[in-house]
Amino acid sequence: MFYLPNAAIDAIKIFAIGTFSFLIAFSLTPLLTRYLYKYKLWRKEVRQKAIDGKTLWYFQKFHSTGETQVPRFGGLLIWLVPSILAVPLFILAKTTDVWWLQKLNFLSRSQTWLPFFALISAAFLGLIDDILQVRGKGKYIGGGLGLKKRLIIMALIGLIGAWWFFAKLETSTLHIPGIGDMEIGYLYIPLFILVTMATYSGGVIDGLDGLAGGVFASIFGAFAVISLFLGQVNLAAFCAAILGAILAFLWYNIPPARFYMGETGIMGLTATLTVVSFLTDSVLVLPIIGFLLVIESGSVILQLLSKKFRHKKVFLASPIHHHFEAKGWPHYKVTMRFWIIGVIAAIMGIAIRLLG
Repeated sequence: MFYLPNAAIDAIKIFAIGTFSFLIAFSLTPLLTRYLYKYKLWRKEVRQKAIDGKTLWYFQKFHSTGETQVPRFGGLLIWLVPSILAVPLFILAKTTDVWWLQKLNFLSRSQTWLPFFALISAAFLGLIDDILQVRGKGKYIGGGLGLKKRLIIMALIGLIGAWWFFAKLETSTLHIPGIGDMEIGYLYIPLFILVTMATYSGGVIDGLDGLAGGVFASIFGAFAVISLFLGQVNLAAFCAAILGAILAFLWYNIPPARFYMGETGIMGLTATLTVVSFLTDSVLVLPIIGFLLVIESGSVILQLLSKKFRHKKVFLASPIHHHFEAKGWPHYKVTMRFWIIGVIAAIMGIAIRLLG
């Protein structure tokens, strides 16, 4: 009789979920993009001002028409496809005795309900912002919610997540790789909120064709590996489902991009990333695995502080990927080199998290 060890079955499950997710997203994309282009669902006005109100000279130089000719809403794939995949697999697992169909189900209360809630709720709020942007509504230049409002929304999502982890799951420790768990008590709540907002701020990486897709692919791939090693197979399959959808998005987002991820993708991915990092006790390695997110948001903060207090720029443009564009790097060179850095950072983060 042919026999597969449990570890092999778990690995097959994860690869199968990721593959199914990619195929579904890949098949749906032509239908989605046809709709987006038919109704011209892109920004009607190119951004003219930065956060501090100054003119975006370099941004306008390299992106003068892109925002008004390429639709948003590409992030729909990243949260709808895992949901489309999860629901029928869950139903089949509950209504059939076929063992391998039961095995493919990756919806579980202990591992994936929370990240699914974070993914769908944050992505839906981001979808509202994208709709406001394409309609040109809102006080933000070009339409949509302002940065402060989006940060407040993410803080509220972080507060809900923090309360659930602390009160419902009774989690109040911080894992230090190679050492063990450290009790932090009520500090767990503000830490969770801070990580949620900090991770979202790294979403400014969504500024070049394919850049965000490649970076988030390596990040969620890393957490799929970590989850598997920790025995959280359903969570690993969930990360693989997101990875598969991202790869399909990336297929169509390689220059020239067919669509942009938009806030529905960025808000969903970053909120989910926060929850997954806490579920896997990997908060301290999140800045390593998501190194590029840290660098991107850090470059914006540093630029703003320098302009405010030194009255001069540190970078030609920020986030930092625009700095390299301004120095003369072709956009594809920036993107591919950032991808390489992202993969190396993800590997390093996996290795550090699995210490001990």
